[in-house]
Amino acid sequence: MSQAYFKHHVFFCTNQRAEGETCCNNRGATGMQTYAKDRIAALGLKGKGNCRINKAGCLDRCDAGPVLVVYPEGVWYTYIDQADIDEIIDEHLVNGRIVERLKLD
Repeated sequence: MSQAYFKHHVFFCTNQRAEGETCCNNRGATGMQTYAKDRIAALGLKGKGNCRINKAGCLDRCDAGPVLVVYPEGVWYTYIDQADIDEIIDEHLVNGRIVERLKLD
């Protein structure tokens, strides 16, 4: 069996809905995705065998958002700010521990 190209693949919902509708992008998702991508690069964790941070269209969980999902584990998170993103990166992506307080069922 071959090894996955990325150890972790993270998708941020950056969906933009019509004005007045709930969506992740209205809650800062694009900025947080950019922040996470830059932080992963700064930690030297970007690329093959490591992490990939991607934007995604609607992940159909905007009501719980903003949301991101980490694969291959399939763990869904919500977040509020850079401190939450840092915790997801430090705990889940670096140390392999799920951040229970931010996890969505």
